[in-house]
Amino acid sequence: MGFELKSLIGKKVGQASNLFPNIGFNNRALSLLLTFTMLSLPSFAQKNSTKMNDKKIVIYQLLPRLFGNKNNTNIPYGTIEQNGSGKFNDITDKALDGLKELHVNYVWYTGALAHASLTDYSKYGIKVDDADVVKGRAGSPYAVRDYYDVDPDLAVDVKNRMKEFEALVKRTHKKDLKVIIDFIPNHVARSYHSYAKPKNVIDFGEKDDVTKTFSVQNDFYYIPGQKFLVPQHEPKKTPISALQDGLFDENPAKATGNNVFAAQPKYEDWYETIKLNYGVDYQNGEKQYFDPIPPVWTKMRDILIFWAKKDVDGFRCDMAEMVPIAFWNWVIPQVKAVNADIIFIGEAYNPEVYRQYLTEGKFDYLYDKVGLYDGLKKLIRNEPTADVASIKYVWQKESAGFGDHMLRFLENHDEERIASAGFAGKPELALPAMVVSATLGAGPVMIYFGQEVGEQGRGAEGYGGDDNRTTIFDYWGIPSHQKWMNNGLFDGQKLNDAQQNLRAYYQQLLKVTTQSDAVLHGEIYEVPHTGNMNNRMYAFIRYTGKQRLLIVVNFDRAQTLEANIEIPDEILKVKSSSPVTDLLTDIKLNIPAGMSIPVKLSPVSAQVIEF
Repeated sequence: MGFELKSLIGKKVGQASNLFPNIGFNNRALSLLLTFTMLSLPSFAQKNSTKMNDKKIVIYQLLPRLFGNKNNTNIPYGTIEQNGSGKFNDITDKALDGLKELHVNYVWYTGALAHASLTDYSKYGIKVDDADVVKGRAGSPYAVRDYYDVDPDLAVDVKNRMKEFEALVKRTHKKDLKVIIDFIPNHVARSYHSYAKPKNVIDFGEKDDVTKTFSVQNDFYYIPGQKFLVPQHEPKKTPISALQDGLFDENPAKATGNNVFAAQPKYEDWYETIKLNYGVDYQNGEKQYFDPIPPVWTKMRDILIFWAKKDVDGFRCDMAEMVPIAFWNWVIPQVKAVNADIIFIGEAYNPEVYRQYLTEGKFDYLYDKVGLYDGLKKLIRNEPTADVASIKYVWQKESAGFGDHMLRFLENHDEERIASAGFAGKPELALPAMVVSATLGAGPVMIYFGQEVGEQGRGAEGYGGDDNRTTIFDYWGIPSHQKWMNNGLFDGQKLNDAQQNLRAYYQQLLKVTTQSDAVLHGEIYEVPHTGNMNNRMYAFIRYTGKQRLLIVVNFDRAQTLEANIEIPDEILKVKSSSPVTDLLTDIKLNIPAGMSIPVKLSPVSAQVIEF
C-alpha cells in the first residue's frame, strides 16, 4: 500500500545453456519412477474477467520519480535539487521498448497522483505541506493531496504537468502497452485540497459537520473538541527536523487512515493520512449506512471516471479491504461502462474474503501476498519451516476455483528486495520462485523495476531507513536500475554479466508464459513427492489440447532433483507429442517423446519442459 507494511539488454537465453552454471540447467537423465496425483484447477466463471489479447498479463511496476532519475548523489533526506527526480518525460520510447523486451504488457505508474511532499511548489499555487505530517522529503505516494492532479515532481514544466502525463499515456499506448495507476480510496493526506478539480466538484470535508464524530453525510470522521496532536516518538535528528515544530493545525482532529480514532495517533500509524467515511460507523459496531449513497461514494466514482476518460487502462486499488465491498460492487460496473476493458486490481491480505471481493466486489484480480508470496519467500530464504506444501495449498485450497484472478509477484514497493541482505542476498536464489509465480495460474504476474537486474535496495535513504526496500518516501537514485538505464539510453550496457544474465532469464521466462496456451488456459496436475523429491522440490504439469508443459523447481540449496517422470495417459492423449524442449533455454533435450521425461535438476534451479 505504500506505508511501512514491515510485516537485463541481456544475452539471448537460447544461445547458451550455461547462463547460470551454478544453479543448474543440467538435463542428464536418471530413472526414478514418479506417479501423479491428478488435481484439476477448477475454473472460476466471472463476467468481468479481462485478458489482454488473450495473453497472460505481465505488469511492470515503476515509480516515475525513481525510474527516470539519472542522479546518483544519494544524500539521505536530500532535496529534489540534490538527489534529483525522474519525470514522466524520462519514460521514453526507448525505455518502453526495454520493457517490451521483457514481454511486459501493462505498466503500473506508481505515485503518479499528486501527494503530500516537502518540496515547495507555492509559485504554482500549491500550498507547502507541513513536515509534521509528511513522511520523508518526497512524501508517500499514498498520502494523496489532490485526486484530480498529477505530482509536480514528475513534470519538466510544472504548469503543464497533466499534459506531460497524458503524453506518457499516449506514448505507452503507441507501444501497445497499457497503463495502470493507483487508486487510493481509504484515506487522503491531512493536507488534502484539490487545486485541479473540475468545476462544481465539492472537496472532501468541505460540507462536513465537524461537531459530529460520525455522520453518513460527512466525508471524514472527527474527534470533536480535541485538536490533532503530532505523534510522539523518540527524537532522531534528521535534515528535516528543523521543519518539524509539532504544531500541525487540525481542529477538531480527524480519524487517522488505519482506523485510529484518537486525536494523537502513534508514530507507527498512518498519521499523515485521514480516514474517509464510506458510511460505516466503526465506533458503533461497524454499522453500515449505505442507503442513501454516502457522498464519498459518488466523489470516488467521479474521480475514477475522470481518470478512465484519460485513457487509463487499470487501477491498482490500495488497501481495498478497508473499503466496503458494497462500494466496489456499486462503483466498478459504472467505471466499466466508460471502458469495459479497464481492470481493477485489489491490494488484499485476508484470504477469507478473497472470493467475496472477486464475486460480489467485482474485482478482476487480487494480490496473492498472504499465500503464494509468503510461502515462496520462506523457500527462497531457505527458512527451516519452508515447504513446497505452501504452493500446493494456495492453488488447491486457498484460491481454488479463482486462482486465475490472483496477481503473483516477488517484489513490489512494500516488500523487501530479493537481492537485499535481509531477504536472499542473491537474486538468482529467487528464480525457481519466479517460475512458479509466472506459471502456476493464468492471472497476472508482476515485476518491480530493478528486480530483473538484481537491485538490492541498499542504504538509509531517509524516512525509509535501511530496510531492504527501495524508498518510496525520498528522492533517490536506484543503482542497478541506473546501470540498465545508462543515462537514458536504456540499453543495459553498464550492467555486469550476472545482471545481463538475470535480465535475460526474466525475458525468456516471461516470453514463455505470455506465449503459452497451457499457462493461460491449461489444467494443472501435481507431481507428488516421490523418490528423492523433498519438501524443497515441486513439479506440476499445465496442459491443454494445444500444449503440454512440465514445470519442475528445486529450491534445495544442496541436493539435486533426479527423476524419471512418467506422464499419465490422461495427459498424453490430449495432444500429439512435441519435441521435448526446455523452454527456459530453448534446448532440445533429445528425449524420445513418450510415457516419461527424465530430469536432473541442480540445486536452486527450474525447468519448463514442453513435451
